[in-house]
Amino acid sequence: MNKKSVKEIEAEILSCRDGMARNALFEEYTADGRKSVQNLLAKIRRADEKLEAERRRVEEMCSYEKEYSEYEFICGIDEAGRGPLAGPVVAGAAILPKDCRILYINDSKKLSAKKRDELFDEIQERALAYGVGVIGHDRIDEINILQATYEAMRAAIASLKFRPDILLNDAVRIPDIDIFQVPIIKGDAKSQSIAAASILAKVTRDRLMEAYAAVYPEYGFERNKGYGSAEHIAAIKKYGPCPIHRMSFIKSFI
Repeated sequence: MNKKSVKEIEAEILSCRDGMARNALFEEYTADGRKSVQNLLAKIRRADEKLEAERRRVEEMCSYEKEYSEYEFICGIDEAGRGPLAGPVVAGAAILPKDCRILYINDSKKLSAKKRDELFDEIQERALAYGVGVIGHDRIDEINILQATYEAMRAAIASLKFRPDILLNDAVRIPDIDIFQVPIIKGDAKSQSIAAASILAKVTRDRLMEAYAAVYPEYGFERNKGYGSAEHIAAIKKYGPCPIHRMSFIKSFI
């Protein structure tokens, strides 16, 4: 009787979702003397171990959600764009189902743009509710970046389709909000809900800056997203500010 090909064995193992049955397949094919089969088994085991480690990491990111599980609707809050010289500050708000686990979610700054885009879509698909708040450069200049950030966060909360019972915030306590808040230092790396909000805010803002790049191509916004890169600062000195620059941030460059 002909042995199964390596591709057939791979497809059989990968399609098996039952743990005991999958282990039985590993035992069966461990007896196969072909080196190609043994290499395949080793590759699948490594992938399984990485996946299990990722599941554990994400489970650890739900520790705050578990700690406050008596609240029905737990909302993560985070922002993107406090530091740039141009463009808005954007806040995200995300309420995920309690049993939701999103693999590879993390602080948006630790993810590639491609992975952020993928997770952005998954978060929107799986969230019970999500929202963003966008506060522009002119308002930032008017009230300062910290107050504008709070305003963006309040706007993100207001845009949710229902009111959350608790807010898990990345580091800050938002003024003028009558919802119980838990500020968590580096929360975007410690809470799945805050990480989800971080990704919503970051991707929304990056896309806005890419759109502005088409209008103001001199500043390289599609690359620097308004942050003070050497290229961006040189462009400000050469061309002067454009209409979306934060004048309170660029006084030393003009």
